[in-house]
Amino acid sequence: MNFIHLGGNVSVYFEDIIGVFDIEKTTVNPAVNQFLASAQKKGDVYYCSLDMPKSFVLTARERESTVFVTNVATGTIKGRVNYCR
Repeated sequence: MNFIHLGGNVSVYFEDIIGVFDIEKTTVNPAVNQFLASAQKKGDVYYCSLDMPKSFVLTARERESTVFVTNVATGTIKGRVNYCR
C-alpha cells in the first residue's frame, strides 16, 4: 500500500482517497459547506495543521469517511497521488 503525505504528521492510504478539493473554490458552494459542517458535527474532520488551510481530502475506509483539512495545495497532493499510480 502506498501512502500520501497530507502535511504535519498525517499520511493516508492512496487507495482510500475519494477526492482532493481546493478550499477556496469549493466552499463557496452551500452544499459543500453543509457537508463539511455535518462531518465536523460527527467528528469526522481532522486538521493536519494549524496553518491556513488550502485544501481538504475526503477519504473512506470500511464505510467510514474522514475529511482531512490541510495546508498543502491541491496540486501538490494530486502530484503525490499521480506518483503512486
